[in-house]
Amino acid sequence: MRSIINLAIAASFAAGVVAQPHNHRHRHVKRDTALDQRDVVVVYESGPTVVAYELGGKPISEEEAKKGIADGLFVVVGETNPSSTPLPSASTSKAPVASTSKDAQFFEAKVAKSSTSSTPTPTPTPTPTPTPTPTPSSTSTQAPASTKASSGGSSSSGGKGLTAEFPSGTIPCSQFPSDYGAVPVDYLGTNGWTGIQRTPNYSVGDAAISFIETAVASDGGCSKNSFCSYSCPVGYQKTQWPTAQGSTKQSIGGLYCNADGYLELSRPTKKTLCEQGAGGVFIQNDLDDISCVCRTDYPGTESMVIATVPQPGQQLALTNPASADYYVWNDSPTTAQYYVNKLGYGVEDACVWKSSKDPLGAGNWAPVNIGVGKSTDGNTYISIFNNAPTSTAQLDFNIEITGANSKCALVGGSYTGGGTGCTTAISGSAKAIIRFYK
Repeated sequence: MRSIINLAIAASFAAGVVAQPHNHRHRHVKRDTALDQRDVVVVYESGPTVVAYELGGKPISEEEAKKGIADGLFVVVGETNPSSTPLPSASTSKAPVASTSKDAQFFEAKVAKSSTSSTPTPTPTPTPTPTPTPTPSSTSTQAPASTKASSGGSSSSGGKGLTAEFPSGTIPCSQFPSDYGAVPVDYLGTNGWTGIQRTPNYSVGDAAISFIETAVASDGGCSKNSFCSYSCPVGYQKTQWPTAQGSTKQSIGGLYCNADGYLELSRPTKKTLCEQGAGGVFIQNDLDDISCVCRTDYPGTESMVIATVPQPGQQLALTNPASADYYVWNDSPTTAQYYVNKLGYGVEDACVWKSSKDPLGAGNWAPVNIGVGKSTDGNTYISIFNNAPTSTAQLDFNIEITGANSKCALVGGSYTGGGTGCTTAISGSAKAIIRFYK
């Protein structure tokens, strides 16, 4: 049996970065009820880079850790933890003031599922504050259309797209809600849904969910007593997740398929299925082919299946969650995490958990991550960093962030300032462009 190895990294950033807990439970099997305990926290604050390896609660050397990972004896639970050297000071604009709030930290937590049933106590659903509306790019377009129509059946609800309020409890779970702005992702084989989490013991009003089972393609789509997650157009993100989350801190998201087989809003204060984030962040593709940027389905199964795919010469909005009105994990605000794939890889080969085209260089093993989020201090923080220690793959093009308060780039395999990542920020109505180029 493989052991769990904890990897803790603390790296210095010139400014705080928004919190980003992603509880990657990436064993997509039908009965996923006995995962090993995962608990890793990565916090960015002033100080030198420190890497520590633990096995069974006891420190081990870097050589022992790397050998165990290479031999398949250890499971690393710090799958996408960035490290970085301090940012250079801004040269042309005033850098934002570092925040001391929780969402001015960037950390990732790994947790386990529990198969033990319990009866939690009810908890009220908080009322979120409005999300700022981003300024759209003149070249931004809708998300890529699905490869074929969802197999959930035709709609009779008369929805009118992104602005249509979802009629909770009236649409059968067999019908994907395309008429309300959701974008089906058909290549996953789950009837358009990006992820399905079965929660047979859950009741509306529970404070926590103790039994969670991740469905796979052969399970037949959204079924009773499940949370069914979905994608939205480029520049938009889903609005639905329950107040109750996993009893061992798993994230859960999507519409709820009730015991009668009808879809319900799991966050009733949000009447539409998709909304824009804070805006101000864009991807510019100056390459001669596509490069898929795949967001994790969070909260939810956290597979990297939410696609943003700018064509050569195209600029698309990259969803920038506003912490004040986005998912809160373990009392901490969260952000968006994206996986940057190699040049020319199609969505089916890139925006998946494990790619048959490049098992160790795409999907969860993509070379580079991007972190984006607007903190409650008013600044949007943007990071690019190696997908370490999960992947050793190398990106085959360069990335630079323009329009921000300080330089941040990956050029020829090296980051601004050295290290394995960099972070910058924008404030107010500023616009940052994450440019892909050769």
